[in-house]
Amino acid sequence: MEYKIVMAKESDKAEILSLYKSQIGRKYCPWSDDYPSAETIDTDISRNALFVMKSGGKIISSISIEEDESVDALPFWSRNIEPAGELARLAVKPNEQNKGIGRIMLRFGMEELKRRDFKGIRFLVEKHNKKAISCYADFDFSVVGECHMYEQDFLCYEKEL
Repeated sequence: MEYKIVMAKESDKAEILSLYKSQIGRKYCPWSDDYPSAETIDTDISRNALFVMKSGGKIISSISIEEDESVDALPFWSRNIEPAGELARLAVKPNEQNKGIGRIMLRFGMEELKRRDFKGIRFLVEKHNKKAISCYADFDFSVVGECHMYEQDFLCYEKEL
């Protein structure tokens, strides 16, 4: 499969929102009609923090560099790998899942965090999301804690970059 990963543009918004909406109702996906929203996309684009994978001119995946003070404030994180960046909203079109795209996007996100001079990566994974947990297993992340936020139970993952 030929693909390219690029920073999302305003003209990509409708297609990204469609990608997000295609995740709703999938097993272990906590997303709803309210989140992530068009406003979430606007914020990510304004911060140069949203990336998409395109294949054949169509968006098949996305990932964002997140800024969330409540996640940053969790007590589990290792202070010796700060500043640490958070990746969020990794989505893959349902018909493109189980092809390694999530791993490619995660690797890209980690490389982008390095380019932005982050020393570490951290993120939350829904505790029962077996697909995501399996995807992340190849990267040797440490599970440093568990938390309950946004009405869900999460594992807290981190790694030095």
